[in-house]
Amino acid sequence: MLLENITHRHFIIYKPYGYLSQFMSNASKQQSKKFLGELHDFPDGIMAVGRLDEKSEGLLLLTTDGQTSAFVNSKKVEKEYYAQVDGDISMEAIEQLKLGVEIGVEGKKYQTKPCKAFKLSAIPDFEERSRKVRDDRHGPTSWVSITLNEGKFRQVRKMTSAVGFPTLRLVRVRVGDIHLKPMKIGDVVEVASFLS
Repeated sequence: MLLENITHRHFIIYKPYGYLSQFMSNASKQQSKKFLGELHDFPDGIMAVGRLDEKSEGLLLLTTDGQTSAFVNSKKVEKEYYAQVDGDISMEAIEQLKLGVEIGVEGKKYQTKPCKAFKLSAIPDFEERSRKVRDDRHGPTSWVSITLNEGKFRQVRKMTSAVGFPTLRLVRVRVGDIHLKPMKIGDVVEVASFLS
């Protein structure tokens, strides 16, 4: 039997805060967790292309095609994040982010690769998330855009902490040429392909 005629399916979703980038629980202790399968009736064999941790939100690609997943996860495809950080982020911290900072990955020191980073001049118009971010009574916050070609576990959060501005809210806004806007939290859109 030839496998070339298998039709794969691809989805773009706006992952809400508090959801795991998985489809079912493997352990009874996770029964209280929320999974992507609660957002839509996805086909068998679906997988997340790069994950967002439970506390992160935004653009997540799903596919039944392992080759597409491998390509998007490769260093060829940029991923852009907007991070709301604790404090008014300095230009010095932005420059450190651009050059690369030392973070911990699997118990070892890791130097992040140079990336694009800049302070956002306006607050992004995201919907309020299900769990409110602390307000300005606890001090100022600011927003920064960080674009990576790599994706270590919780990398953006570790990077902003390394320069003294811990992340309070993290939203992935772009993967390659695919943008989060104009989607709303929890939206699921099926597409013909991720690759133009």
